[in-house]
Amino acid sequence: MASDLEELLEKTSRTFALSIPVLPEPTRRQVMIAYLLFRIADTFEDAAHWPPERRREALGQFEALLRDPMPEDARRLSAQWAAAGPSAHAGYCELIARVPFVLESFFSLESDAVSSVRDHVIRSARGMAGFVARSDGDVLVLRDLEDLKAYCYAVAGIVGEMLTDLFLLKRDALVASTPYLRERAATFGEALQLVNILKDSSVDISEGRSFLPSSVPRAEVFALARRDLKTAGDYTLALQRAGAPRGIVEFCALPAELAWATLEKVETRGPGAKISRLEVFAIKQRVDRALDRGEPPVLSRS
Repeated sequence: MASDLEELLEKTSRTFALSIPVLPEPTRRQVMIAYLLFRIADTFEDAAHWPPERRREALGQFEALLRDPMPEDARRLSAQWAAAGPSAHAGYCELIARVPFVLESFFSLESDAVSSVRDHVIRSARGMAGFVARSDGDVLVLRDLEDLKAYCYAVAGIVGEMLTDLFLLKRDALVASTPYLRERAATFGEALQLVNILKDSSVDISEGRSFLPSSVPRAEVFALARRDLKTAGDYTLALQRAGAPRGIVEFCALPAELAWATLEKVETRGPGAKISRLEVFAIKQRVDRALDRGEPPVLSRS
């Protein structure tokens, strides 16, 4: 069963397939399943070829399954969603077809993890549905910087809050750092989402989304992303100073450093620019070496 979950992870995420395996158990399994649940909701939100009403309906149906996991309903809905072709991405389509398996795996977790993850996924799905409902002619256009931040919170800031809850479960050494981490958790998620939005802006427009408000200079969004990534680094270093397991520190450091590299490339070369596999490998090696030496795994940036 674990290998099936890992296979789904590899088919649906490049970054998290790299970072989740470094987590210690049981956090690794909790985060892997939580990621897949968020990815299910994201797939419905991103299904721009579906009418907004259909996407909102799917998000609502998914929320109902999280609240009342009836296996027969999960099988029926999963088959309906998969038959409707929710995505052009083969991995996402396979994930939707395997919703019953993901839910079964989810509800086998410890009750405190289930409760926390479920609440956060439901909040995110509701936030997504609210933005889908605003689509005008099947196109979502964000108005201003605060609107962009609200969107990032719904789809990524909540993920940061959820991850923080899982990191803190049964880890007494982190209790003193809890307020500091919680205060910065959503900003960490916002940072990663902003980088993705800047990177994918051209593709998003072609698929019926416009996450970069026309009223906001692009430079202002880049500046916000840099400030947020600085906060993500502070969050990671706080975990390291508090004595969090190495895997948790590495899990946070990797996406933060990959996001910095991506942001710099997009700012130089424009939307669509990506870091190479060789660059990803080099960043991972640098993070590993820093952790081996007990040094900060995130670079200090002005």
